[in-house]
Order: sequence, then C-alpha cells, then structure tokens
Amino acid sequence: MLDYFKLIRPGNLLFIALTMYLIKYGLFAPFGVAITLNLFGFSMLVLAVVSVAASGYVINDIFDVEADQKNKPSKTYIQSGISEKSAYRMFFVLNIIGVGLGFYVSNMVGVPGFAAFFIFGSAILYLYNSQFQQSILIGNILVSLIVGLIPIGVGLYDLLPAITPLNQTTQSTIFSILIDYSIFAFLVNLLREIIKDQEDIDGDYNAGYKTLPIALGKKRTNQILFLLGLVPIGFLIYYVYEYLFGNTAAVVYALFLLLAPLLFFQVNIWTASKKSEYSRLSKLLKAVLFFGLLSIGLLQFIIL
Repeated sequence: MLDYFKLIRPGNLLFIALTMYLIKYGLFAPFGVAITLNLFGFSMLVLAVVSVAASGYVINDIFDVEADQKNKPSKTYIQSGISEKSAYRMFFVLNIIGVGLGFYVSNMVGVPGFAAFFIFGSAILYLYNSQFQQSILIGNILVSLIVGLIPIGVGLYDLLPAITPLNQTTQSTIFSILIDYSIFAFLVNLLREIIKDQEDIDGDYNAGYKTLPIALGKKRTNQILFLLGLVPIGFLIYYVYEYLFGNTAAVVYALFLLLAPLLFFQVNIWTASKKSEYSRLSKLLKAVLFFGLLSIGLLQFIIL
C-alpha cells in the first residue's frame, strides 16, 4: 500500500493543491474579487486537478521503468512492489475520477465546455509519456505547459464566470496576475525539466529516449540552459521594475527568494557535469517555484 502512495508523488500533489488554495484564499479573498465556487465546489476542482496529475505520475512510472531502474532504482515501484496491470488500473481510475469531477465542476459553474481543460490535460499526460517523452524538448514543453496552466485554470473556473460589466476591471487585473505567475512557472519548470534530463541521461540513453542532453551532450545543453535561464530572470526584473518597484517588501522578497536563486543557477549551470550537481540545481528551481507560489499568498500583506 505504501508503494501505491509513493507512486502518485504525494508531495507534488500537495504542492498543486496548496497552489490552488493559496490563489483562492490568499489572492481572491483578500482583494474581494467576485468568485463562482464555494469551498465545496472549489475542493472538487482541486481534487479533479490532483487526480489527473496523480494519473500522470502513474503513467510516467509505467513507461519509465527501464530508465528509472538505472536513474533512481530506490524509487522504482512498478515491477518491484506494484504490477504493471495494477498500475494501469490505478491510472484509469484516477483519470475517471479527475475527468468526471471536471465535468461536474464545469456544469456547476455553468460552462460545461470547461471540461475540455481536464480532457486536454489527461490526454497530454498520456501522450507525453507514450510518445513525446522520446522527442527532443516536446515533452519538456508539454509538462511545463500543464504546470503553467494550473493557476489559469483556477481563474477560468472561479473568476471568469463571475465577471460582470461592473467588476470587469478588477477581475481582469487579478486574472492578469495569474497569467504572469503562470508564465513564470512555465519558464522555471521548463528549466527544471531539462535539468532532470541532464540528471537522468544515463538511464534515458539506455531506454532509447531522445532528450536534449543525449542529442547535444551535457556541455551544449548547459549552454542552452544558461540562455534559457536569462528569460525568467529578465521577466522577473521587468515585473519588479514595472509593478513592484515602489513596494520595498515586495522588491526584497523577489530579489532574495526568486532572483538570487536564479542567478545562482546561472552561475552553476555553466560548469555542472555531475548527477549530484544537476540534482541540487533541480531542487533549487523547485524552491523558486515554491517561493513564487508563496508570493501569491503573501501578496495581501505586501500590498494591502
């Protein structure tokens, strides 16, 4: 039973749920914006997203058994503690729960078409693992796109149906904050996905994957990562200068907890070559995502 629990990455699922609740109660509620979902409805939305994400982790481990046995043997649960048949069954059950709840919440907000959000996410996660994971960059981009869409999804379900001519300006401003965070999350997660490919290069090569490090080598991939790393740094500097420069607390937070780690990443990625170095940089980028998320919850204390 413990292997099943570990298979769905409970820490990552908690991060997703925390992201969504912080957006609703750390951003929407303090600024008094109009919302559509009550606590129950929103919790069903969170459960739907978490279920689809969990199914993605399961299908990832199903297709990654060969590579994971080389890259992380202690964290390979399929064929050791869980049969492939049981894992597929778990994948389908989680998908049914996620997509089913997605339909339910979509009808609750009066926009049944929003259910496509979950169908798209479920399909992309399956295609990523079965097809695109073996294609250079496509899989990295798709996974990062899904990560970036989570905040926007909250806005679609909770903000968009509540827009009226009277509150349109306020709703649009809050939605633009979600878009900005989504862009930042996409950029940072894309870096992290490529870093994880660097970390797992040996197992991926044995499994026949076509990742960027396998195609170009570690050194050239490091150089590409350095160039890509300039994009979220530039985005962050522009955002701080344009929107936060007059608020000392916000500037200090962004400089020390977001910009400084990204600059540290830039300095170290140029010479990284060992698995342990890539693992450390991957954890650093995960911390940047966390502090980016936390900034949403702290926005009320910084601005209000």
